[in-house]
Amino acid sequence: MSVVIPAHGGQDKLDLTLAALAAQTYPDHLMEVLVVDDGSRPPIRLPEIRPVNTRLVPVRDGWGISNAVNTGAKAADGEIIQRLDADMVACREHIEALARWHHVTDYLVTIGMKKFVDAPPVTAEQVYRAEHLGELFDLEAAVSSSTEATIAKTDGLRKSRNPYHVCTGPTFALPREVFHAVGGLDPNVARGEDTEFSYRLAMYGVVFVPDLAAQAVHLGLPAQHRDRERAVRAVEPYLAHRIPLRRDLRKDRGRRWLVPYVEVVLDVTDTSESVVRQAVAAALDGKLQDVVVTLVGPWSLLDSSRRFGLSDPCFELRLMRDLFAHDERIRLIDEAAPTPAPTPFRYRGPVDVPLHRATLERMIESVQKDLAGVLVVDLPDGRTARLERTSALGRAALLADAGDDLDDVIDATHGVRHEPPDRFWPAPAQPEPVTIPAPAVVPADASVETPEKTLLRRLKSALRPN
Repeated sequence: MSVVIPAHGGQDKLDLTLAALAAQTYPDHLMEVLVVDDGSRPPIRLPEIRPVNTRLVPVRDGWGISNAVNTGAKAADGEIIQRLDADMVACREHIEALARWHHVTDYLVTIGMKKFVDAPPVTAEQVYRAEHLGELFDLEAAVSSSTEATIAKTDGLRKSRNPYHVCTGPTFALPREVFHAVGGLDPNVARGEDTEFSYRLAMYGVVFVPDLAAQAVHLGLPAQHRDRERAVRAVEPYLAHRIPLRRDLRKDRGRRWLVPYVEVVLDVTDTSESVVRQAVAAALDGKLQDVVVTLVGPWSLLDSSRRFGLSDPCFELRLMRDLFAHDERIRLIDEAAPTPAPTPFRYRGPVDVPLHRATLERMIESVQKDLAGVLVVDLPDGRTARLERTSALGRAALLADAGDDLDDVIDATHGVRHEPPDRFWPAPAQPEPVTIPAPAVVPADASVETPEKTLLRRLKSALRPN
């Protein structure tokens, strides 16, 4: 276990954090602690009371919490990365509680608990000798984080639709390989960096496991408790661009976001430009606008060193490349990636069956009801179209052995559902029948007034003397 602690100043609180880690029940020889000094002035120093294997790691390039955590993870030797803040005091069993789950399997993210307390005048020696956190802090007056309430409400996250929400730091543990596989924390995310990182972990397919035995206190209230309105506004742009599942943050019509909601993948090999043009137009003009289109074809075979002629055997492919090359919503690739992460959904279907305006919206609505992993629509000609959940694809990739059918794995973890196409490709509405009323029948003796008679009658009325 490598405990990574990003630190920028705050020496007094860090001393308490390290004293608590020195008293852990987890074996000393299986734990190292890396204190990452993110430009502190004066520099961080290691106190006398600290874990046996503790070292300082200075940040050489960049700044910020995300960059500091990444720096520590790169320097770590342990199989498991434990992220811990420099103002946290963990109970004696904290590291053991989170580490034990990783003996079960290699795709878990374990989450510790925290409560917020005003820092009392305690010493590192007192923290080291205390058997329980209640001996040091008034836990009855502590402010609970929303994490524990969410975990309780969702039966330990078993019923949570988006369990990454509770993995917001500052204490969680995951395999080092998983940390690096998803790219670590994003230094460009100045606010909500833990939430954004956890979302990418969810798309990778991990299972989030909270452990109530991993208790800790956070020394001082977080910023959102001091000015919640500004804290929420400050984090919104980062989450809106990077977490498509936050539909509440993407209500502005016509916007383009950094990470799209759906990737539409179409194989255009041996397809005419006119068919592809129609399919692309349908995909981008649906009710759901938060879409990117990926056209899969042998684009790398095209020779750009010379002008192509009208008899070129790759004429249609070249035409498509020139037509779509400058549209940022359209990607040209030779082979689709195993998953569209971090995009949460992927549609795959025949290029000659254009999407209806309501297709994507209704497919997503359908799978969100029961969180199915894949929705397969059986088309009338025997072919299929499918909507895939990225987190289910990621989980299947982590679980599957060589030669396994991924749909079989997804069916076991999330479910694979088949449905007919009627709801997703509704038939065009038939126009209402128009009833032409029968002409009015004028009695034979009725006097029919023509426009000429009407004009004459009005003139006579105007000339009649008073």
